[in-house]
Amino acid sequence: MEESIVFGKSKKFAIGIVNLYKTLCDEKHEYVLSKQVLKSGTSIGANISEAQCAQSKADFYAKMYIAYKESSETKYWLELLHETNYISKEKFEELNSDNQEILRILAKITKNQKKL
Repeated sequence: MEESIVFGKSKKFAIGIVNLYKTLCDEKHEYVLSKQVLKSGTSIGANISEAQCAQSKADFYAKMYIAYKESSETKYWLELLHETNYISKEKFEELNSDNQEILRILAKITKNQKKL
């Protein structure tokens, strides 16, 4: 089931984001952008988790769409961190690739739910 696949991927991604946050704070002494990417990057999985306990199809759709928007926001923060040289090209490509996969799955889920 796509929902459980995306939950697992979003949790793995959130762990990567938490580790990125720790590195940015400890090694780069960057606290503003890192907090933004931490909030949006961990919110993806939190909203997917909430969707799994949705009270209705509309509630499920709303939570999954919020997760989609958070994933899109995270893409922005990752790009900004990369373009300002806070993260390497390799780290950006790794995290961005994982996030893009999550975005694609969430887009498919929300598109299918909207049809219902």
